[in-house]
Amino acid sequence: MLSLSIVSHGQSELVRLLLEDLCACLSPGDEVLLTLNVSEPFAPSRYPYELQILKNAIPKGFAANHNAAFRQARGELFCVLNPDIRIAANPFPALRACLDADPQVAACAPLIVSPRGTIEDSIRRLPTPSVILKKLIGAAGKPDYDLRGPVIYPDWIAGMFIVFRREAFAAAGGFDERYFLYYEDVDLGTRLRLAGWRLAACPPARAIHDARRQSRRSLRYLRWHASSMLRFFCSPAYRHARRAATRPAR
Repeated sequence: MLSLSIVSHGQSELVRLLLEDLCACLSPGDEVLLTLNVSEPFAPSRYPYELQILKNAIPKGFAANHNAAFRQARGELFCVLNPDIRIAANPFPALRACLDADPQVAACAPLIVSPRGTIEDSIRRLPTPSVILKKLIGAAGKPDYDLRGPVIYPDWIAGMFIVFRREAFAAAGGFDERYFLYYEDVDLGTRLRLAGWRLAACPPARAIHDARRQSRRSLRYLRWHASSMLRFFCSPAYRHARRAATRPAR
């Protein structure tokens, strides 16, 4: 069984489009947990899967919302999905196959492309302050990974579309709710790898992401982004991951 968690921040029209896309991907045994993070009118239609609507009395962050959905989810696979994702071809068979092929893979993600078809930077190596600085000055260089293979094992995968094994998500304690909107995915991916799990990206599976890029336009979102980045770089998970990355191979 597959459980999908979607959080709407007043994005009901985007959510409706995504729920329609999922009609061709999910079976009656699957479920979607839709969290309305802010008050908004939403009249659900009939879908060939179970739809649960969760309503927040007060808005919560990315981590808190998806963790709350996970506690109600029943599937052995738990998928975190942004409302601004569109699905043209069913990615879940390839993602399930990737997880079935390797029991050490905790989470798997499709290749993410823009509405224009360009590949987004959603599969990355562990970030460092120097890498962030290079991106800020426009000197980031080539992509972190060669995306031509059937499976890639990255340091982390962006949180707009990830399928987790239930036991791995639970063992890690889910997302760290001290992160409000950014770096939750980096932190969880790092903690999973430190615990001996692998992350995987499956390029044959694809999804379209109409990115909002709020941190580039809003001072409030920029502050959240900067504070989350600082929290991660000061975290024990980051220190342990950097130590493991620089340890000489035996």
